[in-house]
Amino acid sequence: MFRILSTASALPQCRKTNDDLSTFLDTSDEWISQRTGIRERAVCTNESLTELLSAAGRQALERAGLRADQLDLILCATIRGDYITPSQACIIQKELGASCPAMDISAACTGFMYALDVAAGYFARKKVRYVLVLAGDTMSRLVNWQDRSTCVLFGDAAGAVILGEGDALRSILLTADGNIDVLNVPHSGGNSPFDTLPQQESFLKMNGQEVYKFAVSSMCRDVKEACRQAEIEPEQLDWLVPHQANLRIIESAAHKLKIPMERCLTGIEHLGNSSAASIPVVLDQANTQGKLKKGDLLALTAFGAGLTTGAGVIEW
Repeated sequence: MFRILSTASALPQCRKTNDDLSTFLDTSDEWISQRTGIRERAVCTNESLTELLSAAGRQALERAGLRADQLDLILCATIRGDYITPSQACIIQKELGASCPAMDISAACTGFMYALDVAAGYFARKKVRYVLVLAGDTMSRLVNWQDRSTCVLFGDAAGAVILGEGDALRSILLTADGNIDVLNVPHSGGNSPFDTLPQQESFLKMNGQEVYKFAVSSMCRDVKEACRQAEIEPEQLDWLVPHQANLRIIESAAHKLKIPMERCLTGIEHLGNSSAASIPVVLDQANTQGKLKKGDLLALTAFGAGLTTGAGVIEW
Protein backbone atom coordinates (compact mmCIF):
# COMPACT_ATOMS: atom_id res chain seq x y z
CA MET A 1 0.00 0.00 0.00
CA PHE A 2 2.61 2.54 1.06
CA ARG A 3 6.12 3.09 2.31
CA ILE A 4 7.60 5.96 4.30
CA LEU A 5 9.70 8.18 2.04
CA SER A 6 10.78 10.72 4.64
CA THR A 7 10.28 11.87 8.23
CA ALA A 8 10.44 15.30 9.85
CA SER A 9 9.64 17.09 13.09
CA ALA A 10 9.50 20.54 14.65
CA LEU A 11 9.60 21.69 18.26
CA PRO A 12 9.08 25.06 19.94
CA GLN A 13 12.25 26.87 20.99
CA CYS A 14 11.31 27.26 24.66
CA ARG A 15 12.17 24.32 26.90
CA LYS A 16 11.02 23.90 30.48
CA THR A 17 12.60 21.44 32.92
CA ASN A 18 10.91 19.88 35.91
CA ASP A 19 12.87 22.27 38.10
CA ASP A 20 11.40 25.19 36.14
CA LEU A 21 7.89 23.91 36.85
CA SER A 22 8.65 23.46 40.53
CA THR A 23 9.07 27.23 40.86
CA PHE A 24 5.30 27.72 40.58
CA LEU A 25 3.91 24.21 41.21
CA ASP A 26 4.06 22.05 44.34
CA THR A 27 6.19 19.41 42.62
CA SER A 28 9.81 18.40 42.04
CA ASP A 29 12.08 16.86 39.43
CA GLU A 30 12.26 13.69 41.51
CA TRP A 31 8.48 13.38 41.79
CA ILE A 32 7.89 13.88 38.06
CA SER A 33 10.82 11.89 36.68
CA GLN A 34 10.34 8.86 38.93
CA ARG A 35 6.65 8.54 38.03
CA THR A 36 6.78 9.45 34.34
CA GLY A 37 10.36 9.46 33.04
CA ILE A 38 9.89 13.08 31.93
CA ARG A 39 12.62 15.61 32.71
CA GLU A 40 11.84 18.45 30.29
CA ARG A 41 9.47 19.43 27.49
CA ALA A 42 9.18 22.01 24.71
CA VAL A 43 6.35 24.54 25.08
CA CYS A 44 5.01 27.15 22.71
CA THR A 45 5.43 30.81 23.52
CA ASN A 46 4.97 32.85 20.34
CA GLU A 47 4.73 29.88 17.97
CA SER A 48 1.45 28.68 16.51
CA LEU A 49 0.59 25.09 15.67
CA THR A 50 0.52 26.19 12.03
CA GLU A 51 4.15 27.26 12.23
CA LEU A 52 5.26 23.97 13.76
CA LEU A 53 3.35 21.82 11.29
CA SER A 54 4.43 23.91 8.30
CA ALA A 55 8.08 23.57 9.32
CA ALA A 56 7.73 19.79 9.67
CA GLY A 57 5.87 19.56 6.36
CA ARG A 58 8.48 21.56 4.44
CA GLN A 59 11.27 19.47 5.93
CA ALA A 60 9.51 16.23 5.01
CA LEU A 61 9.01 17.40 1.42
CA GLU A 62 12.64 18.45 1.09
CA ARG A 63 13.93 15.16 2.44
CA ALA A 64 11.65 13.22 0.08
CA GLY A 65 12.81 15.31 -2.87
CA LEU A 66 9.25 16.42 -3.64
CA ARG A 67 7.48 19.69 -4.36
CA ALA A 68 4.26 20.61 -2.57
CA ASP A 69 2.35 20.56 -5.86
CA GLN A 70 3.16 16.86 -6.20
CA LEU A 71 1.15 15.95 -3.09
CA ASP A 72 -2.14 14.16 -3.70
CA LEU A 73 -3.47 14.38 -0.13
CA ILE A 74 -2.69 16.07 3.17
CA LEU A 75 -3.88 14.52 6.43
CA CYS A 76 -3.39 16.26 9.76
CA ALA A 77 -3.93 14.57 13.12
CA THR A 78 -4.58 17.09 15.89
CA ILE A 79 -6.77 17.59 18.94
CA ARG A 80 -7.29 21.26 18.16
CA GLY A 81 -6.06 23.28 15.22
CA ASP A 82 -5.44 27.01 15.28
CA TYR A 83 -8.98 27.50 13.93
CA ILE A 84 -12.23 25.62 14.48
CA THR A 85 -12.67 25.99 10.73
CA PRO A 86 -11.02 25.78 8.25
CA SER A 87 -9.23 22.56 9.10
CA GLN A 88 -5.60 22.65 10.15
CA ALA A 89 -4.78 20.55 7.09
CA CYS A 90 -6.25 23.20 4.78
CA ILE A 91 -4.18 25.89 6.50
CA ILE A 92 -1.02 23.82 5.99
CA GLN A 93 -1.97 23.22 2.36
CA LYS A 94 -1.96 26.99 1.81
CA GLU A 95 1.28 27.47 3.76
CA LEU A 96 3.09 24.82 1.71
CA GLY A 97 1.63 25.88 -1.63
CA ALA A 98 -0.08 22.55 -2.31
CA SER A 99 -3.37 22.13 -4.17
CA CYS A 100 -4.55 18.67 -3.12
CA PRO A 101 -7.45 17.65 -0.85
CA ALA A 102 -6.72 18.19 2.84
CA MET A 103 -8.50 17.15 6.02
CA ASP A 104 -8.02 16.73 9.75
CA ILE A 105 -8.18 13.50 11.74
CA SER A 106 -9.48 13.71 15.31
CA ALA A 107 -8.43 10.73 17.43
CA ALA A 108 -6.36 12.45 20.15
CA CYS A 109 -3.03 10.74 20.82
CA THR A 110 -3.93 7.94 18.39
CA GLY A 111 -4.44 10.43 15.57
CA PHE A 112 -1.25 9.58 13.69
CA MET A 113 -2.21 5.90 13.52
CA TYR A 114 -5.72 6.79 12.35
CA ALA A 115 -4.23 9.02 9.67
CA LEU A 116 -1.94 6.23 8.45
CA ASP A 117 -4.94 3.93 8.14
CA VAL A 118 -6.90 6.55 6.19
CA ALA A 119 -3.91 7.02 3.89
CA ALA A 120 -3.68 3.25 3.36
CA GLY A 121 -7.24 3.30 2.02
CA TYR A 122 -6.36 5.97 -0.54
CA PHE A 123 -3.32 3.99 -1.68
CA ALA A 124 -5.38 0.78 -1.89
CA ARG A 125 -7.84 2.55 -4.22
CA LYS A 126 -4.91 3.93 -6.23
CA LYS A 127 -6.16 7.48 -5.69
CA VAL A 128 -2.79 8.85 -4.58
CA ARG A 129 0.95 8.64 -5.19
CA TYR A 130 2.22 10.95 -2.46
CA VAL A 131 0.56 11.72 0.87
CA LEU A 132 1.74 14.10 3.58
CA VAL A 133 0.69 12.90 7.03
CA LEU A 134 1.09 15.51 9.75
CA ALA A 135 0.52 15.22 13.48
CA GLY A 136 0.78 18.04 15.96
CA ASP A 137 -0.63 19.45 19.15
CA THR A 138 0.04 22.39 21.44
CA MET A 139 -0.97 20.67 24.66
CA SER A 140 0.52 23.46 26.77
CA ARG A 141 -2.51 25.52 25.70
CA LEU A 142 -4.99 22.83 26.71
CA VAL A 143 -3.80 21.82 30.18
CA ASN A 144 -4.60 23.56 33.44
CA TRP A 145 -1.29 24.95 34.70
CA GLN A 146 -2.64 24.93 38.25
CA ASP A 147 -3.21 21.15 38.12
CA ARG A 148 0.16 19.61 38.97
CA SER A 149 -1.08 16.08 38.22
CA THR A 150 -1.59 16.77 34.50
CA CYS A 151 0.26 19.88 33.31
CA VAL A 152 3.69 18.38 34.01
CA LEU A 153 3.03 15.52 31.59
CA PHE A 154 2.68 17.32 28.30
CA GLY A 155 4.78 19.09 25.70
CA ASP A 156 4.25 20.66 22.27
CA ALA A 157 5.52 19.24 18.97
CA ALA A 158 4.76 18.48 15.35
CA GLY A 159 5.80 15.51 13.23
CA ALA A 160 5.41 14.55 9.60
CA VAL A 161 5.95 11.71 7.16
CA ILE A 162 5.69 11.55 3.39
CA LEU A 163 4.12 8.33 2.17
CA GLY A 164 4.65 6.91 -1.30
CA GLU A 165 3.53 3.78 -3.11
CA GLY A 166 5.03 0.58 -1.76
CA ASP A 167 4.43 -2.54 0.29
CA ALA A 168 6.04 -1.60 3.61
CA LEU A 169 2.78 -1.63 5.58
CA ARG A 170 2.43 -5.15 6.91
CA SER A 171 -0.64 -4.58 9.12
CA ILE A 172 -2.66 -1.86 10.80
CA LEU A 173 -5.62 -1.87 13.17
CA LEU A 174 -7.69 0.70 15.03
CA THR A 175 -10.11 0.54 17.95
CA ALA A 176 -12.45 2.92 19.74
CA ASP A 177 -14.40 2.66 22.97
CA GLY A 178 -16.49 5.73 23.63
CA ASN A 179 -15.55 7.05 27.06
CA ILE A 180 -15.69 10.67 28.21
CA ASP A 181 -15.00 10.07 31.90
CA VAL A 182 -11.37 8.92 31.70
CA LEU A 183 -9.95 11.70 29.53
CA ASN A 184 -11.54 14.79 28.01
CA VAL A 185 -11.14 18.45 27.15
CA PRO A 186 -14.46 20.33 27.28
CA HIS A 187 -15.24 22.78 24.48
CA SER A 188 -15.24 26.47 25.23
CA GLY A 189 -18.69 28.03 25.02
CA GLY A 190 -19.94 30.90 22.90
CA ASN A 191 -22.16 33.80 23.90
CA SER A 192 -25.56 32.64 22.69
CA PRO A 193 -28.32 34.29 24.78
CA PHE A 194 -30.40 31.13 24.29
CA ASP A 195 -27.80 28.61 25.54
CA THR A 196 -28.66 27.18 28.97
CA LEU A 197 -25.90 24.54 29.16
CA PRO A 198 -23.36 25.08 31.96
CA GLN A 199 -20.09 26.64 30.80
CA GLN A 200 -16.92 24.63 31.43
CA GLU A 201 -13.27 25.63 31.38
CA SER A 202 -11.53 24.23 28.32
CA PHE A 203 -8.82 22.34 30.24
CA LEU A 204 -7.74 18.72 29.97
CA LYS A 205 -9.19 16.42 32.63
CA MET A 206 -7.74 12.96 33.16
CA ASN A 207 -8.03 9.97 35.46
CA GLY A 208 -4.38 8.96 35.45
CA GLN A 209 -4.78 5.53 37.05
CA GLU A 210 -7.46 4.47 34.57
CA VAL A 211 -5.41 5.75 31.64
CA TYR A 212 -2.39 3.80 32.87
CA LYS A 213 -4.29 0.51 33.07
CA PHE A 214 -5.96 1.05 29.73
CA ALA A 215 -2.68 2.02 28.07
CA VAL A 216 -0.68 -1.03 29.14
CA SER A 217 -3.40 -3.54 28.32
CA SER A 218 -4.29 -1.97 24.96
CA MET A 219 -0.67 -1.65 23.82
CA CYS A 220 0.02 -5.30 24.56
CA ARG A 221 -3.22 -6.45 22.93
CA ASP A 222 -2.81 -4.30 19.83
CA VAL A 223 0.86 -5.06 19.20
CA LYS A 224 0.22 -8.79 19.50
CA GLU A 225 -2.68 -8.55 17.05
CA ALA A 226 -0.75 -6.35 14.60
CA CYS A 227 2.11 -8.85 14.69
CA ARG A 228 -0.30 -11.75 14.20
CA GLN A 229 -1.75 -10.05 11.13
CA ALA A 230 1.79 -9.43 9.86
CA GLU A 231 2.58 -13.09 10.51
CA ILE A 232 5.43 -12.42 12.92
CA GLU A 233 6.00 -12.69 16.66
CA PRO A 234 6.57 -9.57 18.80
CA GLU A 235 10.06 -10.89 19.60
CA GLN A 236 10.93 -10.55 15.89
CA LEU A 237 10.39 -6.80 15.93
CA ASP A 238 13.47 -4.66 15.53
CA TRP A 239 11.78 -1.65 17.11
CA LEU A 240 8.73 -0.86 19.19
CA VAL A 241 7.58 2.72 18.56
CA PRO A 242 5.06 3.56 21.29
CA HIS A 243 3.06 6.66 22.05
CA GLN A 244 5.10 8.70 24.52
CA ALA A 245 2.70 9.22 27.42
CA ASN A 246 4.64 7.78 30.34
CA LEU A 247 7.92 5.87 30.42
CA ARG A 248 6.52 3.51 33.06
CA ILE A 249 3.68 2.56 30.69
CA ILE A 250 6.20 1.83 27.93
CA GLU A 251 8.41 -0.22 30.26
CA SER A 252 5.47 -2.27 31.54
CA ALA A 253 4.10 -2.98 28.05
CA ALA A 254 7.54 -3.84 26.65
CA HIS A 255 8.14 -6.26 29.54
CA LYS A 256 4.84 -8.03 28.91
CA LEU A 257 5.64 -8.22 25.19
CA LYS A 258 9.15 -9.53 25.95
CA ILE A 259 10.74 -6.69 24.02
CA PRO A 260 13.87 -5.24 25.67
CA MET A 261 13.86 -1.49 26.27
CA GLU A 262 16.92 -1.20 24.01
CA ARG A 263 14.56 -1.91 21.13
CA CYS A 264 11.99 0.71 22.18
CA LEU A 265 12.18 4.15 20.61
CA THR A 266 11.61 6.73 23.31
CA GLY A 267 12.01 10.47 23.61
CA ILE A 268 9.67 11.19 26.48
CA GLU A 269 12.51 12.30 28.76
CA HIS A 270 12.94 15.46 26.67
CA LEU A 271 9.54 15.71 24.96
CA GLY A 272 6.90 14.84 27.51
CA ASN A 273 3.60 13.65 26.08
CA SER A 274 3.25 15.48 22.77
CA SER A 275 -0.05 13.77 21.93
CA ALA A 276 -0.51 12.80 18.25
CA ALA A 277 2.97 14.08 17.40
CA SER A 278 4.84 11.72 19.71
CA ILE A 279 5.22 8.73 17.34
CA PRO A 280 6.29 10.68 14.22
CA VAL A 281 8.68 12.82 16.29
CA VAL A 282 10.53 9.87 17.88
CA LEU A 283 10.43 8.14 14.48
CA ASP A 284 12.12 11.16 12.93
CA GLN A 285 14.71 11.36 15.67
CA ALA A 286 15.61 7.69 15.24
CA ASN A 287 15.70 8.09 11.47
CA THR A 288 17.98 11.14 11.51
CA GLN A 289 20.24 9.45 14.07
CA GLY A 290 20.69 6.48 11.73
CA LYS A 291 19.09 3.94 14.06
CA LEU A 292 16.65 2.61 11.47
CA LYS A 293 17.99 0.24 8.85
CA LYS A 294 16.39 -0.94 5.63
CA GLY A 295 14.30 -4.03 6.33
CA ASP A 296 13.80 -3.28 10.02
CA LEU A 297 10.38 -4.27 11.33
CA LEU A 298 8.70 -1.58 13.42
CA ALA A 299 5.54 -1.87 15.52
CA LEU A 300 3.83 1.49 16.04
CA THR A 301 1.29 1.63 18.87
CA ALA A 302 -0.77 4.44 20.39
CA PHE A 303 -3.68 5.09 22.73
CA GLY A 304 -5.60 8.21 23.60
CA ALA A 305 -8.84 9.94 24.46
CA GLY A 306 -11.87 8.41 22.91
CA LEU A 307 -10.80 5.97 24.12
CA THR A 308 -8.94 5.16 20.91
CA THR A 309 -6.05 2.86 20.09
CA GLY A 310 -4.08 1.96 17.02
CA ALA A 311 -1.15 -0.26 16.06
CA GLY A 312 0.60 -1.39 12.95
CA VAL A 313 3.69 -3.17 11.66
CA ILE A 314 5.81 -1.40 9.05
CA GLU A 315 8.96 -2.55 7.27
CA TRP A 316 11.49 0.24 7.02
